[in-house]
Parts: sequence; structure tokens; C-alpha cells
Amino acid sequence: MSKKPMMILIAGPYRSGTGDDPTRMAANLRRLEAAAWPLFQKGHVPMIGEWVALPVWHGAGGTAVGDALYDRILHPTAGRLLQHCDAVLRLPGDSKGADEDVRVARERGLPVFFDIAEVPAAS
Repeated sequence: MSKKPMMILIAGPYRSGTGDDPTRMAANLRRLEAAAWPLFQKGHVPMIGEWVALPVWHGAGGTAVGDALYDRILHPTAGRLLQHCDAVLRLPGDSKGADEDVRVARERGLPVFFDIAEVPAAS
């Protein structure tokens, strides 16, 4: 595998299992974000779909999780990001969206890691 820095999509539960409770969703986002620093330390660029999708959703007028705009923006954003990412880090937990990210990554021939320790350092 190349030693150049990779853009790595961090995929895992965000909305799944929260009952759309904003506090639980925020906790899930913090778990995703906790993986960003270790990836950065390895020389890579971490990416989380919600970092892009949530501002787009708010800017488009989204107001309630699960509204029509939410569904048009949140999951499609990850698909678009995967056209620019070099790999996926799949964190534990049930998530249809993260499972779809893994499926798309594999379809595109991108490496999928399930532990930060598996991610090679960039030189």
C-alpha cells in the first residue's frame, strides 16, 4: 500500500440506535471524531460524512432529523465523499449507513480497516 497520506472516511453509528435523540447522536459523533486524531497522527486526513452533510443539511433548511432534506443529504454525502477517499475505517456498532460505506468502498477497491492499528502510517 502507498505510503502517501490517505483521506480516510470514518464510518460508524451516528443516528442508528439513538431514537433520534440529539444527545445520543452527539455522543455517536464524538465517538467517530475520537478516531480522527489517531488517523491524523499516522499522517492521514480523517473525514467524517457528518462534518460535510450536517452543514449542507442546515444550509438547505433542514430542521428535523429524518425530514425529507435529511434523507436527500446525509447518506448521499458519504457516497460522494467516497469518490475522493482512499480508504474507510469502520468503527464498531450497528449502522446501515456505515455498512453501505463499506460495501461501496469494497466495490471501488478501497481498503477497509476495522481498527486504527491496521492503518499503515504515511511517510
